[in-house]
Amino acid sequence: MDYKLELIVMPVADMDRAKAFYSERVGFHVDVDHRGGGDFRVIQLTPPGSACSITLMRNPERAGAVQGLHLVVQDIEAARADLVSRNVEISQPFHFGPEGQTPGLDPDRRNYGSFASFNDPDGNSWMVQEVKR
Repeated sequence: MDYKLELIVMPVADMDRAKAFYSERVGFHVDVDHRGGGDFRVIQLTPPGSACSITLMRNPERAGAVQGLHLVVQDIEAARADLVSRNVEISQPFHFGPEGQTPGLDPDRRNYGSFASFNDPDGNSWMVQEVKR
C-alpha cells in the first residue's frame, strides 16, 4: 500500500499576501484559487517539480504554526540564488557538524547534508535541502 503525501495546509493571516509570496516570490504554481461564498476561499499552490502541494487556509490565530517543511533541490547554491533573485530572504547555506549547525555547505556535499532556510510572511518556516539524484 502506498501512502503519498500530496497536500499540506498552511495557516496564514492574509490569503492575498501569502498567495503573492508563494507564487510571485518563491515560484510555486497556482493550481486553484476558488472562492465559495462568504469567507470561504481555497488557494492551492505546488512547488516546481513537486507531487506535494500546499493549501493556504485563513487562520490568523494559527498563522506561522507550520515549521520545518523541506524543499529538496539538486543544487542548493543555484536554488538559493534563484530565491534571492526573487527577493526571498533566505539564510546562507549551513550544514550540521560535530558542533551542531555550522555555516557553509557540507564539506563533502553529501546528500541531505546542506541546507538554507526561509520564512513566509506569517512565520511558517521552510528548509531547502540538497539531495543530488
